[in-house]
Amino acid sequence: MLTETDIDLGGGRVRHVYDTGAGSAGEGSGSLTVFWHAGTPNTGDPPGPLLPDSEKLGVRWVGYDRPGYAGTPAVPGRDVASAAADVAGIADALGIDRFAVMGHSGGGPHALACAALMPRRVVAAVTGAGLAPYGAEGLDWFAGMADSNVREYTTAANEPHVLTAHLVRVAAEIRANPVSHVSTLSPEMPEVDRRIVADAGIRALLAENYAEALRESADGWIDDALAFCAPWGFDLADIRVPVLLWHGQNDVFSPVAHTRWLADQIPDANLSIRPDAAHFAAIVVMPDVLSWLIKAA
Repeated sequence: MLTETDIDLGGGRVRHVYDTGAGSAGEGSGSLTVFWHAGTPNTGDPPGPLLPDSEKLGVRWVGYDRPGYAGTPAVPGRDVASAAADVAGIADALGIDRFAVMGHSGGGPHALACAALMPRRVVAAVTGAGLAPYGAEGLDWFAGMADSNVREYTTAANEPHVLTAHLVRVAAEIRANPVSHVSTLSPEMPEVDRRIVADAGIRALLAENYAEALRESADGWIDDALAFCAPWGFDLADIRVPVLLWHGQNDVFSPVAHTRWLADQIPDANLSIRPDAAHFAAIVVMPDVLSWLIKAA
């Protein structure tokens, strides 16, 4: 059962935390806690469709709202690396010593931050459809990217005040009509993604999550975009834990070249490219990914 609570990490840092509970991780050697890093713009609750199977597998999920999302106060100027301190504090408060991390899309860089900065606590890491650092050497960062994301990240890098005004307006539209963001993205989606989000249940789940994430403000979305386009605050070469990087070949929101580039930077990373998948394939491939994570940990 998923519970929600606010955890005070000290110094005014309160994080809203989602937890399936210690019981879901079982008592045996097969038990595993996974910290979930949600995409952008999303709340931090772990992926609901996976929870029933996760309980059978002995997996405990913990997630949290990054600053600026839902009711969590914003931390202007936060970088990607700040996720590691948040996760360490939450893990300490919950009495969790070692754990795996998993992130999708905008959550991918934050999961990698934990792997790089907490090598004694993180046992394995997975990212799906993640981004590479902005301006990464040897990578055409915008190649194959949907026009909407090209505009968003270009503006974040060059005109942050313009980005702020734009995302404030879009967030207000989403609050007024939660399905609007899915509808806006649909024309840019490859057919495989359109088939996934055409499912009424998935579409409703996405809309509900967007609306909840942005119910107070667009701050989390703004600060994520700015953090992706600034130095991340850690070195990918410092990651020494088992890592799986998976991506859909047809992704237009986070192009697959980003994950191929990451695989070249992270020592001994495992690369999985799905030729028949795109950005929203997480719902389909996560069971296989979770199996890898359990074995790797």
